[in-house]
Amino acid sequence: MGESQVKFNTIKHDFGDLESYSSRYVDIILENKGSKEAWVLSVKKPMEVAYIISKQIIAVDSATVLRFQVNPKQKGRFSYEIKVFTSNQDEATSIKLVGNLRDIQQDNTSSFTACPTFNDRPGGENPNDFDLTVVTIDKETKEELGNSTVTLIQGGEAIWARVTDRKGKIKEDATLGLSYFYATHEGYYPAELGQYVNFKRNFVVIELDRDRTVVEEPPLITDTPPVDTTTIAINEPPVIIEETEDPPEEIEIIIEIKTHLEEELEPSNETTITAEAPPSFTDLDREDFSEEFFKPVNVVFVLDVSSSMRQVDKIELMKYSLMQLTNMLRPQDKFAIVTYASDARILLNPTSGAAKDEIKDEIRALKAFGYTSGGSGIKLGYKTAIRSKIENGANHLIIITDGAFNKNSDDYKRYIKKYRKKGITMSVVGVRNKSNDEERMKEDAKLGGGRYVPIMKLSDAQHNLKQEIRLQSYKY
Repeated sequence: MGESQVKFNTIKHDFGDLESYSSRYVDIILENKGSKEAWVLSVKKPMEVAYIISKQIIAVDSATVLRFQVNPKQKGRFSYEIKVFTSNQDEATSIKLVGNLRDIQQDNTSSFTACPTFNDRPGGENPNDFDLTVVTIDKETKEELGNSTVTLIQGGEAIWARVTDRKGKIKEDATLGLSYFYATHEGYYPAELGQYVNFKRNFVVIELDRDRTVVEEPPLITDTPPVDTTTIAINEPPVIIEETEDPPEEIEIIIEIKTHLEEELEPSNETTITAEAPPSFTDLDREDFSEEFFKPVNVVFVLDVSSSMRQVDKIELMKYSLMQLTNMLRPQDKFAIVTYASDARILLNPTSGAAKDEIKDEIRALKAFGYTSGGSGIKLGYKTAIRSKIENGANHLIIITDGAFNKNSDDYKRYIKKYRKKGITMSVVGVRNKSNDEERMKEDAKLGGGRYVPIMKLSDAQHNLKQEIRLQSYKY
């Protein structure tokens, strides 16, 4: 006699740290592996959990989806137990949903009480696309700042750069996910903001601080008639794309983004990064990575993807810095990625610098979850580096993290010493790390024969990692 056999793809889900704007639902898949149809009888859940089901009856060799939405009432850790009764067993299957709500909406309202349906679509050809509104304002007066330039970065890459209208507003297409915004306005300091956006969280406000060192000169009053600025503009091509009724071509967008970021993102920590460099190094153009001056590079990145790196500003800054370095790599260079959270694994085996698309695909897909197991990541990183070692090249390990290693890390220092003797050096990149972790990072980097590289904002991500690789591979 045939029987049904329902298998759950998971019975526990950790949402990690949730901000007020974070999506907070998970899909649990129930698959019928038996020879008889099964069905979901009932679901018992706490009040703070909403759910929907794609279908009650599960045919043989098919599946159903239970989507659960958590709605914690207050900040802090939460843990919900849900019991799912299916026809194939007398006892319920318990599902546990845990996480930590870091913030709640200040207006005491929420768009997250109802579980998103399977048919929800925000519009557009891609169901993940939606209209995003960005507003730039004066941080002190809260007045809108027209003619500000805003760049959207997702997956470590600039997606678009736009200029706000006279009300300080931009309305533009966007794709849901972790996003990083970089805004500039004449007479103000640049502002940076990391945020998760989707079609319900599609309104972003960026506050800019006025630069008090800028002295505004009073207008010069003369009898000279007004200058025809249109005539002047003909001989001076615009730095940014002006808003028009027709959307600009893609190539124009790319040029605009590059121009905007290159002009604004001046290196902020270059003195720190190049402090130990010989004068001949500093005489070179900082984009020079030619064979004449730089050895082939075998670099293995050991990336912290624990839940603390889930904060948008941290993981997007890490992705952006890796993308910048990827653009600089040559065919003779090797690039590998090891990730660590609850465990360590090789995400990308040593790959030629010529395979930029393959490398970038892995960088875009990086996600943060779990606890920190830095020691395991370092060990696996060194083993990967030694297997792909380049004779007479620069063989280097770079750890990117937001803090000290805090699990299974008691013996990692002996690995640093051991592999340094074998010609594998190590640096530590701190992404928005706390000041009390900085000394530990500097000590580890010194032990590994490298440097501590700070990445606190977008300009650091633009330049600092590339400069560290150039220093490690410099021939002279």
